[in-house]
Amino acid sequence: MNILYPMFGMILLSCVVVIVFYLSRLVPVIKNFGNLESARYSDEFRPQLPTSLKNITANYNHIFEQPTLYYATIIYIHLMQHGDITNIILAWSYVALRLMHTIIQFTINNVSLRVIPFILSGLCLIIIIMREFLFFLF
Repeated sequence: MNILYPMFGMILLSCVVVIVFYLSRLVPVIKNFGNLESARYSDEFRPQLPTSLKNITANYNHIFEQPTLYYATIIYIHLMQHGDITNIILAWSYVALRLMHTIIQFTINNVSLRVIPFILSGLCLIIIIMREFLFFLF
């Protein structure tokens, strides 16, 4: 299996989050069209949103933060031809854990539950990077 497959899985998850984000904004935008100046700055507008839309917005932001390092790392591994089974398992684990994080945030948004896949996905990424660092050294 190619190391780029899990990266595409993360890209697909990001695409789904973007679609949900856009769809969640469609009704409010149509309803308030012509009077959207209060939404000029998101930090001023976000407090006016219902909790469910705040959760979607937060996840939209999250999906474009840490995963950028994931993409760069996976591309590096692919270019260096280091896509061994361990890296592939860790890369897929990262995607699965980010999916769990997204589902939790979109639904119950229990931070105590959400932090578990967040930390574990971060650990997957750190292990991938540290493996590459060790490979670079030796």
